Amino acid sequence: MLGVIVPAYNIAPLLPAALDSILGQTYKNLHVVIVDDGSTDMTGVIAEEYADRDPRVSVRRTANHGLGAARNTGLHHLVGADYITFADSDDIVPRTAYATMVRTLEKTGSDFVTGSVLRWEDGELNEPVWMRNFHNPARLGATADDDARILGDVFAWNKVYRRTFWDSAGLSWPEGLRYEDQPTLTQAYLAAEAFDVIPDIVYHWRIRTDGTSITQQRSTVADLRDRHLTKRMSLETVRKYVADGGNPEVLEIFLDKTLPGDMRRYFAAIPEGDAEWWDLLVEMVRDIWSERTLADTSLPPGQRLIGWLVEHDLHDQAAHVATWIAEHGPVPRNADGTALDVPGLDLTGIDAYALRA
Repeated sequence: MLGVIVPAYNIAPLLPAALDSILGQTYKNLHVVIVDDGSTDMTGVIAEEYADRDPRVSVRRTANHGLGAARNTGLHHLVGADYITFADSDDIVPRTAYATMVRTLEKTGSDFVTGSVLRWEDGELNEPVWMRNFHNPARLGATADDDARILGDVFAWNKVYRRTFWDSAGLSWPEGLRYEDQPTLTQAYLAAEAFDVIPDIVYHWRIRTDGTSITQQRSTVADLRDRHLTKRMSLETVRKYVADGGNPEVLEIFLDKTLPGDMRRYFAAIPEGDAEWWDLLVEMVRDIWSERTLADTSLPPGQRLIGWLVEHDLHDQAAHVATWIAEHGPVPRNADGTALDVPGLDLTGIDAYALRA
């Protein structure tokens, strides 16, 4: 049996499509637990209607505690499942996704499997380049020591986990935080004796453009505080793993490639962030990269420059570069191509090292 946990909060218009995609899977042995997380619209009613029609569906209704708590509630009420997975209530699961992932685990005996994802935005489906790179080629029976870059795939819902592994590793979702996926997935990758990486598309991730999704609130203080905390939690997990004998390259790749991955979105928000938000951004960057500099990471040159400016608390220059990138694209270089040359940038206090192309 595959247990599917679906947290749902005020998502009535989109919930039926999500549930239809799950219940229409070619893999039929499912127990779908919908957790209505204190919805004030028709979400709970719709969930109950599905439960009345399909014996594979059960519903748990709770006060609103957030995504992590809803997932944990679903896990608590999921009995008898050999495998578990998660699906957000506004997304779509391709028809053969669960069959593909369960079949892979049955073949390999690995602890969990992760597949690729299509972003669903403005009616178009596209596989992000970074997601394609994570999942190609297939690697069966992989470990974090030999495939640390996969730690950048931090999504809960494009994976199927063996329930015995989940429980023995003591995994759960942080509660009361945004970005709860990364700390838990980091633990999962490092605790697994083996995991499978497959190129198959197993999930359609809906990108909402109405401002209601978490990822559209990056210029808020609350968002940034949670992002700092979840990065810190994940980094501490990796550091402990290496201290206990894991491959030191895992930590290097984590700091160089994984943790900087979403910083460009925060850098883009610098011009609109207030003073408190900026101070928190400086604090986060100095904390997470305390033993190195973002100027040495795999970020594109313009983003590395902004990272250096944040580290040195140079707000106006950082906002200038972020605005240039938003309006014009990649930062231009000087005549010989060795250094960045941002028109109008005040170079006062900027080390030449930060300007290298």
